Amino acid sequence: MSTLWAELGGLLGDWRILAAAAVTAVAGLMRGYSGFGTAILLAPAYSVLWGPRIGVPVMLLLELFVTMQLLPKALGQADRRVMLPIGAAAVAFTPVGAFILLTADQETLRRAIGALVLVFGLALMSGWRYHGSRPLPLNLAVGTTAGLLKGATGISGPPVILYLLAGPEEARRHRANLILFFACIAVVSIIPPALGGLMGWAVLAKLLLLLPVLLVCVPVGARLFHVVPERWYRRFAFGLLVTTGLVTLVV
Repeated sequence: MSTLWAELGGLLGDWRILAAAAVTAVAGLMRGYSGFGTAILLAPAYSVLWGPRIGVPVMLLLELFVTMQLLPKALGQADRRVMLPIGAAAVAFTPVGAFILLTADQETLRRAIGALVLVFGLALMSGWRYHGSRPLPLNLAVGTTAGLLKGATGISGPPVILYLLAGPEEARRHRANLILFFACIAVVSIIPPALGGLMGWAVLAKLLLLLPVLLVCVPVGARLFHVVPERWYRRFAFGLLVTTGLVTLVV
């Protein structure tokens, strides 16, 4: 416990925790509004501040808490026929991706995270979406890809979001589907880093300071979903994703 207090004391005098808190607040607003945004913003930002082997585990623990916060209301609105196979495949392959997190070069992994976020942001801005049907084999393939990305980078959303957003469902259903998907992999995603020794005092200290910021901002974002026009949100979110990806690549 004394080690934890020492870590907390060191963080309170570190500018990086203030920067992380600011990004966490924005990510919380995005997550509450749209159902995604936590990992896509926090994984690259935290990786720049502390490196992937600290930043990604902190983000995964935050993701677990915020998912449990949003899940109850989303369960009744989500399309379980589509989302449960995607979630099951992601759960199965997340540990495989985690092997990359545990063994890859930190600098290479950080830049890979930045490139993933940048490409995803540009894809969203371009308007490209998948417009085909959603058969079970394709659902499983999307889930497998998402699981591999989740384990390696902490970011599972891009393939699932691009796959789902072209559908005819209303925004409320899209949001619920994403929340259910993230719930499916939230628990399993923290197991490999924990077994690999990445969930140490440095991670827990950052979690204690950043979790209150996220838990406050997510409900605010959820309320904004009923107030802020979607076109305004999209412009802000897409620009933020591209900027985050670029910063992660060049810093």
